[in-house]
Amino acid sequence: MSKKAKTWIITGVAAVAIIGGGGYYFANSYLGNNVEIEQVLPANAAASTTAADSGTGKAVENKKVGADQLNGDWNISQGSKVYFSVTTSQETVNFVDEQVSGKWTINVNDPAQSKADGTIEVNGIDSGNGQRDEHVKSADFFDMAKHPQATFKATSFEGMPSEWTEGQTADLKMKGTLTVRGIEKEVTFDAKAAYQNNEVLLSGTTMVTFEDFGMKNPHSVVLSTENDIQVRLELKLAK
Repeated sequence: MSKKAKTWIITGVAAVAIIGGGGYYFANSYLGNNVEIEQVLPANAAASTTAADSGTGKAVENKKVGADQLNGDWNISQGSKVYFSVTTSQETVNFVDEQVSGKWTINVNDPAQSKADGTIEVNGIDSGNGQRDEHVKSADFFDMAKHPQATFKATSFEGMPSEWTEGQTADLKMKGTLTVRGIEKEVTFDAKAAYQNNEVLLSGTTMVTFEDFGMKNPHSVVLSTENDIQVRLELKLAK
């Protein structure tokens, strides 16, 4: 074998080692889910409309919630969170943002009059991995320097009941516009809502893709990433 051929082989092996090692480092740095999703709806929210009173053992009817309690303006309050989940070839990685604000107007008599808007601060996105979070906030993804906020504005609610029962969930479809990196995307959240302890609790999910907001799928030679991103709302609303 000629000296030139040996040089090319050595160079090729070195390049593979560098790329492979870098790919392994990239994947290793981005692996590991550190965020568990916490739902705002109580575990017993879907229970029957009757329950046994712990003191008498008799069945009691859960309290009905009227329009006078539900209608009006509600603010997104402390304890609200927005999650983003990305599934790789290894696992699903969750990101959480607790810097959530916004206002909802509920009208159970005329759902067409209901409206909602919400905002998250991109700087609040957290996956429990600082290096990963900084990359997600960079120009490659959320581009926080140019677009420090992401927003959602609801345009319609489907399935909103005119009467609620305290502690029981109602299935809703919430349509609206999600804006990330200054790019708008029409989405529908499949949601469940409940009234409990003077709060409206809402849990809803929708799916978007990296391409929807001008982002590239962050897959590598050693770590593949699904194109879908789940967006999950876990909101507490208070008057």
